[in-house]
Amino acid sequence: MKITYLGHSALLVEGGGKSVIIDPFLTGNPNSGVKPSDIKVDAVLLTHAHGDHFGDCIGIAKNNDCPIIAPVELANYCLEHDVTAHGMNIGGSHEFDGFKVKYTLAFHSSSLTVGDRVIYGGEPAGILLTMGGKTLYHAGDTALFGDMKIIGELNKIDIAALPIGDFFTMGPDDAAIAAKWIGAPKVLPLHYNTFPAIEQDADAFCAKLKEDGIEGIALKNRESLEV
Repeated sequence: MKITYLGHSALLVEGGGKSVIIDPFLTGNPNSGVKPSDIKVDAVLLTHAHGDHFGDCIGIAKNNDCPIIAPVELANYCLEHDVTAHGMNIGGSHEFDGFKVKYTLAFHSSSLTVGDRVIYGGEPAGILLTMGGKTLYHAGDTALFGDMKIIGELNKIDIAALPIGDFFTMGPDDAAIAAKWIGAPKVLPLHYNTFPAIEQDADAFCAKLKEDGIEGIALKNRESLEV
């Protein structure tokens, strides 16, 4: 599995001859440096509806003639924009062509603002993505919650991607606890330094993880790692 960080919470994931993008907030993301038209994928995966995660999903899906996989209410909204969408829900899993998606709990909110319209996006979620024989846990936007222990116990997670920005999600201290509970050997920090409110020191977070025998990897924008 190859993971490329595209800023904020956006990840391009490749494995087993397939590629997907998770939470493709590219346009308007000062840390992306990637155009939606540059993205070539087999599917778009969404954790929730907020604009800094929903991002460019419609354009990318149309450019690639590929589906959007999302919580069911958000998928239904996507269907209004002439794309294919698969609506899933918490606890559900599905084997797609070349990869498996399972949605997990996340504690956050989920809505999309379009003009003066606020659209309910269903429950926020995390994603367990398995491809190329490896599993990534993308926690989405979330607080620390006890069932992260269960997610770690029930799944062999090779790498976890966790928000550390605080203010809107858990911060570095809670994310470090989450990393221990999940039990993944590698952790990728997400959702930080995009805006002033979520400025964090990712290197300090990774150093804290090292004390517990966990490898923290603070990728720079467009950097990749192999799992």
